[in-house]
Amino acid sequence: MRRSEIRGHLLDTALRLFNLHGYHATGIDLLIAEAGVAKTTLYRHFETKEDLILAALERRDEQSRAEMRIFVEQRTNDPYERLLATFDFLEASVRDKQFRGCIFMSAAGEHKEAVDPVFRAALMHKRLVLAYFEELAHAARFAEPKRISDTINLLHEGATAIAQMTRTGEPVRQSKRMAVSLLAQEMRASSEPSARTEGGEERATAADAARA
Repeated sequence: MRRSEIRGHLLDTALRLFNLHGYHATGIDLLIAEAGVAKTTLYRHFETKEDLILAALERRDEQSRAEMRIFVEQRTNDPYERLLATFDFLEASVRDKQFRGCIFMSAAGEHKEAVDPVFRAALMHKRLVLAYFEELAHAARFAEPKRISDTINLLHEGATAIAQMTRTGEPVRQSKRMAVSLLAQEMRASSEPSARTEGGEERATAADAARA
């Protein structure tokens, strides 16, 4: 394998092991055994275990956010519906047989100090996801996109936490139903012309159908 391929292989192996065993419990010896490389090869790419964790989180952050965006954009062109489609992406994620919970929350849980680089990396991922929700809320022309995105984010996080325990997609489906109700209510309550878009009546009808 080329150098870049080896690095990617190490990161993918690390992410799989961190997901299965956690960050502290995954030792270097286990990682090199699973990756099938020499210890010198590992340290040629990552000087410390913390460097490896940070690089793995960065890789997963970029992958997961790109996957969500692609999934959502392929579902619909409507920003309002795209907000709801984020729950469909989340449901597919939690239904994956490899799902063990949010690896970013796990990272923050094992590296609890707010100044810890791993904690900061996990927090940055959450902020970037929240920014995407706000981007969609802006595009959907909601009067208070930040408040909408904060609520959508809370529904995502709560559903993920419960799905970790139940290992089913039902918590996500419940959260989506709550989001449908919330967004439909926001549309009805808004009196600003800029908050209304063409097809709003059809959207409300679709929202009512989804809620049912």
